[in-house]
Amino acid sequence: MTVDARLRRGRSALGFAFFAQGVTFALLVTRIPAIQDRYEISDGLLPVFLAAVPILAGVSSVATEHLVKRVAPGCVLRWAQPLVLLSLLGVGAGDQLWHVAVALGAFGLSVGALDASMNMLGVSLQRAYGRSIMLGFHAAYSFGGILGASAAWAGAHWHLDLFVSYLPAVAVLLALVLLASRRYADGAPGALDAAQGWPARGGKLLLPLCLVMACAYIGDSTVANWSAKYLQDVLGSSEQLATVPYNVYMVTTLVGRAVGDLGVRRLGAAAVVRGGTVVAACGFAVVAAAPGPWVGMLGFTLLGIGLCVIVPQTFAAAGRLFPGASDTAVARLNIFNYVGFLIGSPLVGGIGDAWSYRGAMLVPMVLVLVTLFHARSFGSDVARYGVRHERPRVVDVGRGGNEV
Repeated sequence: MTVDARLRRGRSALGFAFFAQGVTFALLVTRIPAIQDRYEISDGLLPVFLAAVPILAGVSSVATEHLVKRVAPGCVLRWAQPLVLLSLLGVGAGDQLWHVAVALGAFGLSVGALDASMNMLGVSLQRAYGRSIMLGFHAAYSFGGILGASAAWAGAHWHLDLFVSYLPAVAVLLALVLLASRRYADGAPGALDAAQGWPARGGKLLLPLCLVMACAYIGDSTVANWSAKYLQDVLGSSEQLATVPYNVYMVTTLVGRAVGDLGVRRLGAAAVVRGGTVVAACGFAVVAAAPGPWVGMLGFTLLGIGLCVIVPQTFAAAGRLFPGASDTAVARLNIFNYVGFLIGSPLVGGIGDAWSYRGAMLVPMVLVLVTLFHARSFGSDVARYGVRHERPRVVDVGRGGNEV
């Protein structure tokens, strides 16, 4: 199957957008202690600031659902990504509490539109290619996250001011994303979605995928927020060693996503998601039962391998379930990304404080296993991409592009 140059350029441009967002998000979340110190945010007020970002992002994702009925997702992404980058720079530029409140608010609103539009374009490009490519986009995000976290470490190590630390990355990425945005592969705005609309039972069909998305992000936020504390306080590691599990998790996430599309093409999305779910559950079990830090790190490694396939394939499944309303499905599904992020950290922390952090690790394990009950939503054998299942002709990109 041949793919025209327009789609190849669109795929490369979108991959860079995912990469840039991985860098940007890592630069923000890994410098939260520095942000708190700069603006003298109290420990009681910090969770409010952090919760406001995903809440505003969810609101923006809902708004994007309606916006893309009038303009193409690529147009939304073209403007949202520079706003995210400038908002990050704003976080490092202020010196009063209201400055960071405005900057984080702008970040949340723009990142919701960015996440929704990026995954809309990814779903439509995968449909146009006729084979699984969605995991590759999220692999680019993971790679960006690793580089962003490394840059943040360097900034902290050299005691750089936040603005000085952020400025080079923002300047370079802003120029490159504006250049790449000229190559996004969009179809006619709203053509396919407007023609077919949201089905009457759409909410019921989408609900299983929403649950899977929320549970996957509960697992992800558990690793992001609690892996270092768990290794140091529960498993008795050193402070330096406690920083390793999240880096290992990010690297295994990158590797898993880089090769995951091949698995989907040969085995089907449902089989890959089932396998990832079992591996992730085993990872949480190993973490909960670990006698020491090195076994605990093995558990976090398994979590990276298992969880990494679930989110990209959930977006892709929404595109397959709603071929005539994929933008709407992705926008609504994207909300549960933020729901899982909001629930995960306080859930594990509350159970850990009230009972046991080892026991708390079993809660996301059980929630991730919910995916097994909804694996049918990811497609059947006949819905596989690639290897005797590729279509000789593929549908239009986005909602009305050129056939290839």
